[in-house]
Amino acid sequence: MKIKNPVLPGFNPDPSMIRVGDTYYIANSTFEWFPGVRLHESTDMVHWRLLPSPLSTTKLLNLHGDLSSGGVWAPDLSYHDGKFWLVFTDVKTMEGPFKDCINYLTTADKITGPWSDPIELDGTGFDASLFHDDDGKKYLVQETWDHREWKPTFHGITLTEYDPKAKKLLPETRRVIYDGTDVALVEGPHLYKINGYYYLFAAQGGTVWTHQEVVSRSKTLDAHSFETEPGDIFLTNFDTPRLPIQKQGHGALVNTPAGEWYYASLCGRPWHHENESVFDPRGWCSLGRETSIQKVTFDDDGWPRVVGGHGGMVEVPAPKDAKPMKDVSDNHSFEDQFDQPKLNLEWQTLRDPFDSRMGKQGDGKLVLRGQQSLSSIFNVSMIASRWQAFHFTAETKVSFDPNSYQQMAGLVNFYNDRHYSWIFVTYDEDRDAKVIEVAENDNNHYRSFLKDHAIVIPDNVNAVYFRTVVDKQSYHYAYSFDGQKWEDIDVTLDAAVLSDDYVLQNYGGFFTGAMVGLACVDYSGFYQPASFDYFKYQEK
Repeated sequence: MKIKNPVLPGFNPDPSMIRVGDTYYIANSTFEWFPGVRLHESTDMVHWRLLPSPLSTTKLLNLHGDLSSGGVWAPDLSYHDGKFWLVFTDVKTMEGPFKDCINYLTTADKITGPWSDPIELDGTGFDASLFHDDDGKKYLVQETWDHREWKPTFHGITLTEYDPKAKKLLPETRRVIYDGTDVALVEGPHLYKINGYYYLFAAQGGTVWTHQEVVSRSKTLDAHSFETEPGDIFLTNFDTPRLPIQKQGHGALVNTPAGEWYYASLCGRPWHHENESVFDPRGWCSLGRETSIQKVTFDDDGWPRVVGGHGGMVEVPAPKDAKPMKDVSDNHSFEDQFDQPKLNLEWQTLRDPFDSRMGKQGDGKLVLRGQQSLSSIFNVSMIASRWQAFHFTAETKVSFDPNSYQQMAGLVNFYNDRHYSWIFVTYDEDRDAKVIEVAENDNNHYRSFLKDHAIVIPDNVNAVYFRTVVDKQSYHYAYSFDGQKWEDIDVTLDAAVLSDDYVLQNYGGFFTGAMVGLACVDYSGFYQPASFDYFKYQEK
């Protein structure tokens, strides 16, 4: 078998991978999307099954009002003392001199929960992980934030002892153990003890084209005691622009029962417009930051090296002792008839859980209660799933009776509150009719494409079918009044607008990825509902 990268396509960044017995688990960041932390399991590292998210209640996670790309950063999953430990950061301040954040710890006997009430640890920095030493001590390892304008904002990697009996950190033990290199922006630390050495894996260079993973080690956990791996950098794609996977770094190391080593990291797959260089700009990652896995060996001096060189490989040999998962498909297509009381695991909502304020589902209907606009960071009625392929279609059937242009419901492609587009039903007071409109918000420049040529919905049509067709560099919308005859709308949209790299040009939070979903807006405040009969996501 071959591991084909990315193993977790679409918005699945900052992987924390562990092994318990013969099963591997990966936890990924979810940022402002609820529920928090995305979990997968596998027995072969090739196929991965989605599990319920651990942070599924507001008691465990309150994201209300978190900025886009704030929220849950870099969760760390570990297994020790017969239970799972999950450390995660909730980032409240995104831009400017401060990164106000809170690090939490929750535990569970089983990966499926229930998870304990979270313990507030500290706010020293983000990307916190928990290291269980072989002498019984536990330490929180994290990026350290420094707001002072004459100092580097990424102020090294901090280690603080954690007292599991008192359930708190011991601040008097805090010290910086590694400063990083002149590449700067050292973050995403994970600590391991192998053959008498403490190995620290950390990301550098920012989560863009200059991203890299650096390794250091020490015989002790003393302040500033870690030395950087000599020679070739452990993992980077800065100098491999033609490799299909880019931006690798920030991840976790795991060994197999047979003693092989693998490293999971985030990655991106850029595409280019026809008139663009593959070097600069490097491209547009509309699928966001994904998860890749590389094989690792240790050299004669005990330093880890990526098999195939520091750029990694797209296809990687699977573990020799892998147990194949035959019931998991590489195709992520799914159809939802909304006949269950709970949302499908593929769906997420913005900041708040799906509850009666947002809507309800069951008996073949999803009802969304119109709330604030898609540009709001409060009270948004939308469910969305990830773009997980460059080519796909998504469609739905919606019933909606607006009486104001402030009421809209339909099918949306969404990156964040500043970057999205959608096709929707709304009301045109000039024609006293329900109409179909297509609009895009491009860095908060909102544009309605059809305007006074919006498509009038006949009086005898109670429901409208909507479809989006995504073809890597671009996408468009279509509609139908009977579900059989489809009409393409002559508006072609640039998929780059929904990419990390495009958002980065104007906003410091560019850490998620494109999503497709269903939404209902009523910013007039009368909560006009929309009913959806089904949703179908089909990869080509």
